[in-house]
Amino acid sequence: MPEFNAPLRDMRFVLHEVFQGPAHWARLPALADTVDAETADAILEEAAKITGQLIAPLNRSGDEQGVGFEAGQVTTPDGFKDAWRTYREGGWVGLSGNPEHGGMGMPKMLAVQFEEMLYAANCSFSLYSALSAGCCLAIDAHASDALRALYLPRLYSGEWAGTMCLTEPHAGTDLGIIRSKAEPLIDGSYAISGTKIFITGGEQDLTENIIHLVLAKLPDAPAGPKGISLFLVPKRIVNDNGSLGVANAVSCGSVEHKMGIKASATCVMNFDGAVGYLVGEPNRGLAAMFTMMNYERLSIGLQGIGCAEASYQSAVAYARDRLQSRAATGAQARDKIADPIIVHADVRRMLLTMRALTEGGRAFATYVGLQLDTARYAEDAAERENAQRLVALLTPVAKAFFTDTGLESCVLGQQVFGGHGYIREWGQEQLVRDVRIAQIYEGTNGIQALDLLGRKVVADGGQSLALLAAEIRAFCASEPPHAGALLEALQRLESTSQWLRDQVANDANAVGAASVEYLHLFGYVAYAYMWSRMAATAEAHHADEPEFYAAKLATAAFFFARLLPRVLSLQASIEAGSATLYSLDAERF
Repeated sequence: MPEFNAPLRDMRFVLHEVFQGPAHWARLPALADTVDAETADAILEEAAKITGQLIAPLNRSGDEQGVGFEAGQVTTPDGFKDAWRTYREGGWVGLSGNPEHGGMGMPKMLAVQFEEMLYAANCSFSLYSALSAGCCLAIDAHASDALRALYLPRLYSGEWAGTMCLTEPHAGTDLGIIRSKAEPLIDGSYAISGTKIFITGGEQDLTENIIHLVLAKLPDAPAGPKGISLFLVPKRIVNDNGSLGVANAVSCGSVEHKMGIKASATCVMNFDGAVGYLVGEPNRGLAAMFTMMNYERLSIGLQGIGCAEASYQSAVAYARDRLQSRAATGAQARDKIADPIIVHADVRRMLLTMRALTEGGRAFATYVGLQLDTARYAEDAAERENAQRLVALLTPVAKAFFTDTGLESCVLGQQVFGGHGYIREWGQEQLVRDVRIAQIYEGTNGIQALDLLGRKVVADGGQSLALLAAEIRAFCASEPPHAGALLEALQRLESTSQWLRDQVANDANAVGAASVEYLHLFGYVAYAYMWSRMAATAEAHHADEPEFYAAKLATAAFFFARLLPRVLSLQASIEAGSATLYSLDAERF
C-alpha cells in the first residue's frame, strides 16, 4: 500500500501566497489574535504527521476488515480506537469549533486543508470526525444555551461523536414525506420515534456517547418540508452535570454492506420513544439542519480532492518506476531495457489532468473557506452578506464538481497502473471504491446541480453569479496569465445562464435537463479563475523557487489548453434543450 505524504508546499502556496490567508485573518478581529502564518504552518505540519503516520496506515487494513456488527453493537477495525484516542487528544475534531465551548477557533481556510489530508489518508476514519464537526456546527448555531454548554465541549473534545439522521427508507431527497414523529413530554423534552437509514457513525465503539441530530415531525406539524423539526437525541441520557445516565431508546438495527468506505459504519437507526430535545424553532428543522448539511457538502467535496491527491501521488511514483517501451522520440533511459512510462504522451495526459484538477480543486476549496470566514467574522455587514451569497452559490459546485472530478482522477490514477491498478495491493482500486460514494451522499450531485441552477442562478436572477463575475473581471484588469481565456469562459457561463433563464419561462424541464452540464461548466470556469490566480502568483515569485513555480505555470498552461475547452461541448449540450430527453415514452426505455 503506498504511503501518503500531505502536499504541504502546495497547501502553503494556496493558503499564504495565492489567497494571503494570514493578512485576511489579521483584519478579522475574531481571528486576529487566534492564528497567524506560523500557527497555521505548525498546525499543517502536525496534521501531516497524524494523517500520514497514524491514520493512513489503517486505510487498507480497515477496508479489508470492515466494521463488525453483533447484537446491535458495532466494532470498528483494529487500530481505530487507539488512533481515535490520539486524534481526539490533539483537539482535531474541534479545530474550527467555537472557543467558548472548547473548540480551537481556527479559520475554515485552514480547516479545509486539514480535511483534505484526512480524506486522502483514510476516508472511513475521516467520516467519524466530519459528522461530529458538522453536528457541532448545527448545535452551536441553533441550539439553546443550555444544550450548547452541555454537549459542545465533549463533542469538540472527541469524547462524544455526532451524527445526522435525515433519510428514511421511503424518503431520501424528498424529506417532506418523512414519518418520524416527536411527541411532547411534560418536562419539555420529546419522545422521538422512527427509523433512519444510511446513518454514518450511527453506532460505533470509538466514543462513550453518540449525539444524533434527528429530523422528525410534531403532532400538529404542517405537511411537507415546512413541518419538519430538528431534535438532539443522545445515545445515553446526559445528566445536568454532564455525566452519563441511562441508555436512551436508540438502537442500531443493522449496518450496510457497501462498495467502499467499509471501515465507516453506515447504520439503520431505530428510535423507539427516545428522549430528544428541540434544536431551534418548531417546524424550522430543515433550515437548521442545512447548517450541518452545507458543512458536510463542502467536507464531502474535500473527500473527492483528498482521494484524487492520494491517487496522483501513487500514480506518479509508479509512472516514474514502471519500464515499458521506448519514448516516441527515442530511448530516454539508455541503461535500462525500456523507458519509464512517464515518457509516454498518454500517461502524461492522465497525470497532468489529475494534477490540474486536484490543485485547482484545492485552491477553490481554500477560496470557499475564505468566503466562509468572511461571512462569519467580517465586521462590515455588507461584506458578510456578499460572502454569504458567494458561499451559497459555490457550495453545490464545490460538493459536486470536486467529487465528479475526484472520481475522474482516481480512475485515471488506476489507469496509469494498467492491470496493477485493478489489484488490491496497489491501493488504486480502493480509492475508486471509496471516492464513488462522495457523488451520492449529502445530496446527490444531480440534486446539487438542480440547487445551483434552479435556486442560485435562475431564482435569484443571476445576482450571486454577478458578484463572482465582477470579482473575476476586477482581477483580470491587472492582466494576469490566461486572462483572455478566463474572460471568454466567463462570458460563456454568463450567456448560457441568461439563455437558461429565458428558457425557463416556456420549458418546465429546462433546469433539470441542463443542470449537471451547467454545474460542470461553472466548475471549469471557477477552476480557470483559480489557475489564473495561481499562475499570477507563480510568475511574481518565480525567481524565489524556480522549479516549484515553473511546475505551477506548466500545469496552468495545460489546464487552459486541454481542460478548459471542455466548456465548449458543455455549452452545446445545454443549448440542445430538453426535448430529446422526453422524446422516448417511459415504457419504451
